[in-house]
Amino acid sequence: MTDLLIKNATLPDGRTGIDIACNKGLITGLEPGITTEAGQEIDAGGLLVAPPFVDPHFHMDATLSRGTPRMNVSGTLLEGIALWGELKEIQTIDMIIERALAYCDLAVAKGIGAIRTHVDTCDDPLTGVQALLQVREQVKPYLDLQLVAFPQDGVLRDPTAMDNTIRALDMGVDVVGGIPHFERTMADGTASVTALCEIAAERGLMVDMHCDESDDPLSRHVEMLAFETTRLGLQGRVTGSHLTSMHSMDNYYVSKLIPLMVEAGLHALPNPAINIMLQGRHDTYPKRRGMTRVRELRDAGLNVGFGSDCMMDPWYSLGQADMLDIAWMALHVGQLSSMDDMRWCFDAVTENSARIMGLEGYGLAIGKPAHFNLLHASDPIDAIRQRATRLKVVRAGKVIAETPAPIAALSLPNRPGSANPIV
Repeated sequence: MTDLLIKNATLPDGRTGIDIACNKGLITGLEPGITTEAGQEIDAGGLLVAPPFVDPHFHMDATLSRGTPRMNVSGTLLEGIALWGELKEIQTIDMIIERALAYCDLAVAKGIGAIRTHVDTCDDPLTGVQALLQVREQVKPYLDLQLVAFPQDGVLRDPTAMDNTIRALDMGVDVVGGIPHFERTMADGTASVTALCEIAAERGLMVDMHCDESDDPLSRHVEMLAFETTRLGLQGRVTGSHLTSMHSMDNYYVSKLIPLMVEAGLHALPNPAINIMLQGRHDTYPKRRGMTRVRELRDAGLNVGFGSDCMMDPWYSLGQADMLDIAWMALHVGQLSSMDDMRWCFDAVTENSARIMGLEGYGLAIGKPAHFNLLHASDPIDAIRQRATRLKVVRAGKVIAETPAPIAALSLPNRPGSANPIV
């Protein structure tokens, strides 16, 4: 007897006709032809079953606040930061909790099983920290929520940010964050990387640094992040987020930089939709779009994931908590168009991003938690192409969200003279 049995699934690695048995919250069988009584049996019909989507970079303390207290007229990163400062003055713990829980419900319905969210530590009451610590506990049964202590206004630039960041970590925030390119000088940015990495090393924590999020080709903070990671023995625990200045750097410097990042074992984390929206705002034409060098980082051996960053907040007015949207955008902007590239984009919003967060027990294997999605798609590429409906979202062997299949059939009969079915 088993609690849940999924029949005839296709897995991301290409295996077909696979049955998945789940009992007491764990995967207990993963092979063709499982015969056992089940409390619930679901026929996947050959469709794709995949591990949960993972969003390793988000700002939940700001989400769903669009238009409060005003809109970002210029569309720039800097106006967004200024607007966020105005919003912090008027929002309450309850307001943040209400918005965050609404977002988490949407994210789970879209098949997201884990989110790393940055939370601002540049307000003395630590309103966002207090709110998201509560949210983390409330959503724990159905969502892994990891918090990053993020001094949005600069840990050295803001007079109380360092103390507040340490207080946030003492309160139970999981990861050390920073924003060196927003410090007053390049030297202060460098000093902030050193100070924050030393705090992480002392506490045995991971680091996720907003790094070089600008169009400035001379921004050099990820170089310092790689150095401190190696010096302090933090390899595998440090993420450089955004890295948009690499889009503008000259090729010679990048040929030196990427090997340093590889040596340090950094994770690289672009946020495609937001990076291309915010960067290049001072350009006429040719116009830079700002996403980092995804292909080069990946091919050098770095672990690269994709984050969504924002939804309906001071920086970005759109979004729908859909990591397939993010993969679709990255695929286009990064010109990742080969079959292998497109499959890899699916990995970037699942397995790669799970590695960034250090998620234990992630994936489809016997003995691991029975967390997965049944998608209305035939394979990972089809899932990205269609932004496939999440037919079933399973957590610990229980269906926690369902969405009806689209009315259109998955595939139509071949056209005359066509070798392949089309949608």
